[in-house]
Amino acid sequence: MVGLAVAFLVVWWNPTLLGAHSAATAPAAVTAAPTAPSTSPVAPVAPVVMQSFADSVARAAPAVVNIYTARVVRERTQAAPSPWNQLFGDWPSYRQRVERSLGSGVIVDAMGTIVTNQHVIAGADSIRVQLADGRIADATIVGQDPDTDLAILDLKIGNVPIMPLGRSDTLRVGDIVLAIGNPYGVGQTVTQGIVSATGRGQLGLATFENFIQTDAAINLGNSGGALIDAHGDLVGINTAVLNRAYGGPEGIGFAIPVNLVRGVMEQILLNGHVVRGWLGFVPQDLSEEQSAQIGTAGGGVTVVNIMVNSQAYEAGVRPGDLVTALGGEAVHNAQDLVARVSALKPGAEVELEGRHARQGYKLSLTVLERPTRPIQPR
Repeated sequence: MVGLAVAFLVVWWNPTLLGAHSAATAPAAVTAAPTAPSTSPVAPVAPVVMQSFADSVARAAPAVVNIYTARVVRERTQAAPSPWNQLFGDWPSYRQRVERSLGSGVIVDAMGTIVTNQHVIAGADSIRVQLADGRIADATIVGQDPDTDLAILDLKIGNVPIMPLGRSDTLRVGDIVLAIGNPYGVGQTVTQGIVSATGRGQLGLATFENFIQTDAAINLGNSGGALIDAHGDLVGINTAVLNRAYGGPEGIGFAIPVNLVRGVMEQILLNGHVVRGWLGFVPQDLSEEQSAQIGTAGGGVTVVNIMVNSQAYEAGVRPGDLVTALGGEAVHNAQDLVARVSALKPGAEVELEGRHARQGYKLSLTVLERPTRPIQPR
């Protein structure tokens, strides 16, 4: 008992003696057996990072506004049958009703300049704008460009938020984008997607098409709203979505690139409209059958209408002619020709190559100013 007491006191005073004793008395196989190297090393697991776009939305969303329009529509009503109709004939009667619509817009400068779609405000008698902070004010139309479906509004209100403008020419397929707007009038809404394609054209939505395609949800009321990148910079103006009725496609929306928006806005603010070049005729794509008949491969562009007092007509260009090149570069389709001519300044000289009755020609023409497309009521 005295020995156990002494041992207890020694171990209590120096506990490492117990560990040393255990290691000394451990089986040799446990300490001596080498560990075999692993033949399939396990890769380290990366930590899960939750990414949020809240900062990007907070940077851009205050500059996205709701647009409410109203216009008075006069329509004919069907008169009820009466004996007077038989005696004096059917006298037409009319009634007026107010047609309302909604959309979105983007404030782009401190002066209260708003960019939206032209179809959002087409034919409107009154335009009301609601800011994200709840303020409501009237807006006036500065200019419209139906050829790109863009319109510029002026909002007379102070201390407005401003949307930072980015670049659309650096977008790549797969980049994350966010759509901000007022779908169905429920209030400001943000949806996420990616850039599905760039440079989309020949959709029949506008004369000049160079759309960004995205799968971010774009619904009724989103038109004119913002498409922003992951940093919160404006890269496009949401404009359309393919029809989803009767089992149509989903997740296919289109936005006008901000680079195009910037150019249209600058010209409208400077001139009241967009100045574009024109040669005085209307081109149209040839079908493969028509191309085979006239001996051209891979399609072509033909003249379907021409202004009789234009320089092109005086030089000999006629409906049915095949246009092959502009400025020494081959013409691929009618949209390509219209876009390249529109980029020229009125008064400039350009070389046009074509064929008339299988006879080739090369003409030097003076570029005219493209007539403004009539603005149709909504």
